[in-house]
Amino acid sequence: MPLWCCLMTLSLCLSMLISLTLSISPRTATIWKTLSPFWGEEYNVHLPPSFHTISFHVLDEDSLSRDDVIGKVSINKEALAAKPQGLDGWVNLTEIDPDEEVQGEIHLQISVLGDIPRILRCQVLEARDLAKKDRNGASDPFVRVRYNCKTHESVIKKSCYPRWNESFEFELDDAPLDTPLSVEVWDWDLVSKNDFLGKVLFNIHRLQSAHQEEGWFRLVPDKPKHSQGTLGSLRLQLRLRDETVLPSSHYQPLTELLCQSVGPHLNGNWPDLIMLVDETTTAESRQEVASNLVKLFLGQGLAKEFLDVLFKLELDKTSEPNTLFRSNSLASKSMESFLKVAGMQYLHRLLGPLINRIFEEKKYVELDPNKVELKEAGCTGLHRVHTEAEVIQQSTSLLQSYLSELLHAIVQSASYCPVALCQAFQQLYQCVNKRFPEPEYRAIQTIGNLDTLTCCSKEPWMVPLQPAIQLGITQLKDFISRLVSCDNSEDLGLQQRMSLQCGSMEKEGFILLHRTKDKSMLMTSPFKKYYVTLNKDTLSYARTQHSKKSSFISLPRIRAVEKVEEKSFGSANVMQIISSRDNGLVEKLYLDCKSVNELNQWLSALRKACSHNTDTMSSYHPGIYKGDRWSCCHQKDKADPGCDKTKHGVTLQEWYDPLDPDLESQLIYRHLIGVRQTELSSNCMFSSKYLAALDEACLAQWIQWNSPKSASPNHLALLWLNQLLKVFERKQILFEPKSVHRCIAGSCVLVL
Repeated sequence: MPLWCCLMTLSLCLSMLISLTLSISPRTATIWKTLSPFWGEEYNVHLPPSFHTISFHVLDEDSLSRDDVIGKVSINKEALAAKPQGLDGWVNLTEIDPDEEVQGEIHLQISVLGDIPRILRCQVLEARDLAKKDRNGASDPFVRVRYNCKTHESVIKKSCYPRWNESFEFELDDAPLDTPLSVEVWDWDLVSKNDFLGKVLFNIHRLQSAHQEEGWFRLVPDKPKHSQGTLGSLRLQLRLRDETVLPSSHYQPLTELLCQSVGPHLNGNWPDLIMLVDETTTAESRQEVASNLVKLFLGQGLAKEFLDVLFKLELDKTSEPNTLFRSNSLASKSMESFLKVAGMQYLHRLLGPLINRIFEEKKYVELDPNKVELKEAGCTGLHRVHTEAEVIQQSTSLLQSYLSELLHAIVQSASYCPVALCQAFQQLYQCVNKRFPEPEYRAIQTIGNLDTLTCCSKEPWMVPLQPAIQLGITQLKDFISRLVSCDNSEDLGLQQRMSLQCGSMEKEGFILLHRTKDKSMLMTSPFKKYYVTLNKDTLSYARTQHSKKSSFISLPRIRAVEKVEEKSFGSANVMQIISSRDNGLVEKLYLDCKSVNELNQWLSALRKACSHNTDTMSSYHPGIYKGDRWSCCHQKDKADPGCDKTKHGVTLQEWYDPLDPDLESQLIYRHLIGVRQTELSSNCMFSSKYLAALDEACLAQWIQWNSPKSASPNHLALLWLNQLLKVFERKQILFEPKSVHRCIAGSCVLVL
């Protein structure tokens, strides 16, 4: 499932934690000293069908103690599913009610025995993923089973994965028919009051007809208590998409149609299937449709041909060269998506180190006199407050330096810009020159409208940067000229080193690591610093980045990638990689990440790299085997299969993810089906202007479907496309899905 968030802040040190009651909980950057925060961050999270709630917790970050929770917003899956177009609006923050902060499941077997007297037996087997209520990162859970004013209890210490394996019996004959069976889970505390962990209620009248019910039941909170205070509000724009993706063969007919619509056989005729998509997309959906098409054609190796078709469509509709790609057209959105997909890795390699260094320096920069914050300077005992002029002068020098470095890096990269980008720029340049042969209609948009006249009237404090900006514009013009005239064959070795293919699934960096085979866990910290590299085949690690001696794990041998309980190592950001060795024994590799976001990134990258593994685990231990038992569930058998479910499909969507042509085809199918339904509801069919080009692409395939010989080519094309969509809708119902993609996309803005 993909999840996206764009956030805002407080006059405190605020961050936001997006809780999914799963192994991935993204955390935004901290915004300092403000009551009107803005984060502006995006998250896309793939979630399993068991997802039921998404929560946004707003935190006040503290350097010396635990972060304070200011408030939260919770939205359940049903509310999101009820609005396919998504939620967009302000939602009030609510206080954190301990009785509502529940999670996890409990395994029960409930049965009705005998005739006279009838006995209600409740077998409490185990629970998993309970909320952590104690400072040691665990809970002391006990179960309370109540029926007809009678109660039984049983407690297990220091575990969020308790196994009770106990039975409790009640007599049914003396109780009214509507008396429910209540199974509650609590955290036992010696000094303070017990903490509520969740409950399950059963209708005994319905159970008597079934005689027995067994399974895992989700723990639910008590009745919510609505707070009257004002904590502020959060603007959310969330979207839940539930897509069933079928095997690749089911998308082949549509893929062939789309490929033919940009193929060389058109001989100058307009590709009306692309025109159909262009003219039937709304402004809200055009960006998404463009992204789907770009990724699909990239996967087919036809991105250049697709863009060429769009360039010609755009030029044919434009009479003024200065308005090219200024509209919200499929061409402009597709070019934007293409640059992001094909150029993002090149951009990260090119500018990533410089931008990271700028952020790590944490230099104060502000040119607007109305926003300057005066800082103290000097050593202890000799503090002196900077003047406004000094702050502006230092900021100007820093910005000029940063801008010069960024422009220099960009200009020097022309020789190893990815081939796909160079070809797209050359293609666009040639099309524009052919359509508008008048003297050189090439335009460089001014950076942030910082031309001299506009700058002096609107933002006079930006004047000191004008020389650097004007020089940068000149350099960028030269850079683009080199791109559109470069020879693709020059220095291919450098091209291969610098330009990375989309979805190469690479991740690397220093991280604390511990490897264990059959040894028990050490008492002291076992972690050591290694440089870890993930590529398409292996996960390798060495003591230095360029070390010739390294160890590795073959990705097909990885059986699970999961989080580790905080109490195991005293850190909340530890993950485990469970793999099998040649002798069949299990080996575990523990990684201690610097932050929750680094943990999320490594979890996602490894899970996606191992998504096609067959020998995966369905359960695992979130704790460690220390002494003679597992720290999570207290089981003594080291070979115990596990006490929690694995979460293979829970991942963050990243810019370097491999292309998924089946998913893109599914989304395009969904769009076309929506178009067909709209046309049918308005008592019309696809406009006849689209059929002239469709018939050439469809006729040969339609004949294979034994179509009537007397039908006209235009009618055949229409029938073929409609038949394609109808068949696809039936397949969605009849075929077992390969995978389920759920998407939440959105932005939220918090003002307190």
